[in-house]
Amino acid sequence: MAGKETWKLASDKVSPILTGGLNAFLSKYWARAPTAGLAMDFLENQQKGNLYFDHFAFRTFGMNGCGIDSLASTLQSFGYERRDNLIFKQKKLNAYWFAPPVPELPRIFISELQVEAFSDQVQEIIGKYTKQASPASDHMFLSGSLGVLPWKTPALEDFKALAEVSEYAAWTLVNGYSLNHTTISVHNLSRMNEIEDLVRGLEGADFKLNSSGGVVKTSPDGGLRQISTLADTFDFEFEGGKVVPVSGPYIEFAQRLVLPEFSHLPEDQIEEHHRRDGFEQGNADKIFESTQVGGS
Repeated sequence: MAGKETWKLASDKVSPILTGGLNAFLSKYWARAPTAGLAMDFLENQQKGNLYFDHFAFRTFGMNGCGIDSLASTLQSFGYERRDNLIFKQKKLNAYWFAPPVPELPRIFISELQVEAFSDQVQEIIGKYTKQASPASDHMFLSGSLGVLPWKTPALEDFKALAEVSEYAAWTLVNGYSLNHTTISVHNLSRMNEIEDLVRGLEGADFKLNSSGGVVKTSPDGGLRQISTLADTFDFEFEGGKVVPVSGPYIEFAQRLVLPEFSHLPEDQIEEHHRRDGFEQGNADKIFESTQVGGS
């Protein structure tokens, strides 16, 4: 993955602390998501110019101050703006996305498990860990960028108990605040910049794509189209030294179509703000299932 050092964010319009922190997340992500690195290599071999990130995504526990706001507070202090709220009733999740201060940076999508919707046993398990992290809840951005869990090493029996009722909960217990996935902007590719072409290219190169709800997830308005790989697994050492493979990160690809009111613009005049923004609940619901592999 010779290009890995070039897969970084840069902007002289925001604090270097913000770009440095986000790049620290990326550094840990590439180490745990080999499929993502291979996909980036594949695209770079086809591509003229840079690859652009559409968004980064994080998972959290909505308990003891360890939910969305534990990351949002840091992001908002650097200029990110909170946008739409998305609710996933079946998965018992809540989410917001955050618009970046400058176009060069990715959108941020943060979800949280609605812990209170689960049994007392599940709440007790999650509470045991989030209570430990709660005093440092304002520093979860730092936890994730360093690649360290904000709570003690989990017990395997706790992981298994959570996995029985929520794949999301089990994933978050062992991955903490690390990146759940990154997303590449499809419409900014010089080749395969239509989602179907990219699907053919990736599948032809033997990448395994998430087929839940169909390989291509399309918003009702047709303006947002998304695909994702299946998550990689990695060996996690639980309390007591037991090592078990668990689900890790994956990579997504998003195509944002030009909004109808800007369809008259010549292609060379189209900018990101002319395209469909935000997220779509139905798409995201199926993208979440990219981590339903391996130890989860």
